[in-house]
Amino acid sequence: MSHASSQQILPVDAEDALLIGRVWDPATQGPRVVSVRGEEVFDLTPEVRTVAELMEHENPADRALLGMGTPRWKLAEIVAASVHKDRNRPHLLAPIDLQVIKACGVTFVESMIERVIEERCGGDFNRAAEVRKTVADVLGGSLSSLRPGSEQAQEAKKVLTAQGMWSQYLEVGLGPDPEVFTKAPVLSSVGYGNGIDIPGFSSWNNPEPELVLVLDSAGRVMGATLGNDVNLRDVEGRSALLLGMAKDNNASCAIGPFIRLFHNDFTLESLRTEEIELTVEGQDGYRMEGRNSLARISRPFEELINAARGRHHQYPDGFALFTGTLFAPTQDRDAEGLGFTHKDGDLVTISSPRLGSLVNRTEQTEQMQPWTFGITALFAYLESMRPETASLQLK
Repeated sequence: MSHASSQQILPVDAEDALLIGRVWDPATQGPRVVSVRGEEVFDLTPEVRTVAELMEHENPADRALLGMGTPRWKLAEIVAASVHKDRNRPHLLAPIDLQVIKACGVTFVESMIERVIEERCGGDFNRAAEVRKTVADVLGGSLSSLRPGSEQAQEAKKVLTAQGMWSQYLEVGLGPDPEVFTKAPVLSSVGYGNGIDIPGFSSWNNPEPELVLVLDSAGRVMGATLGNDVNLRDVEGRSALLLGMAKDNNASCAIGPFIRLFHNDFTLESLRTEEIELTVEGQDGYRMEGRNSLARISRPFEELINAARGRHHQYPDGFALFTGTLFAPTQDRDAEGLGFTHKDGDLVTISSPRLGSLVNRTEQTEQMQPWTFGITALFAYLESMRPETASLQLK
């Protein structure tokens, strides 16, 4: 990660972007809500205690602009500390805090096929190439133009089922209702520069580059960021009922680098054709590239949002919504036919023109420090920052 710089993590139009993030402040031993303009980083915490609170304003962008006083940090210094995991200096955290982290799966019909393959393999990557060929023969063509829930989609599902290819992934990929699940606990996601952890019990896993929408408690989209919905293919392939085991582990959810608030010409419409690039660089010299083209998503953002939030479910502190990925790795890494899986030390870069770059390196879960800073710790920190509390502590 030594090649990373403050300029590389920013959107290409950074001068027009209003970026919100979180920085761990060693001086106060807690997280600060920040805004970033160019190389300057502004501490908003005296005015806005949490990112979730900021999102509840009628116009978070205007509120953030009002809170910009004197810059507190230089972005280059924070990026350097994040890259080198120097916890004694201010470094980046995931840019969300109290929001629930939800995720939608199988939102691209094309990537649904890989989920079917995982299931048919029973999580055994040695059989992936053989099963992939069988599924391709049955399909006989592309499903990319199918609209989930349509008559054509239902007919395709019938054909696949008749050929012995029934799968629960066909239901969420082609049926009327999308898959929505809780990806990770509140405050557990990691940010730019942090390690993403792969449990030792998984031997077939991959990154998932995704757009993450950030919404307030009313379900309004206030901005967006990038995410890595790390996936354990062998675990989920054994049974979809093991989704929690496959998706929710320490540091298995990376989000960042910043939330780009909707402001001026940047709106939800700006994201409908965003191209999200993925690069994996291994310490063994291996390199893999992938892409998540949002123009090819099978369900509009609004449908995913309504499936996650409505009369059936509310989120008083707002929520972050992973919107799924087109990317599914089929490139072999070691031996022919065995496909891709992570190795320790893989450098994973997820980037897009309007949202910047999220960079993380893979680590082994069991060897990392446990997650300890949760909601209770955050509330204690915020209480200590209250003027009356601080003045008592000084006496």
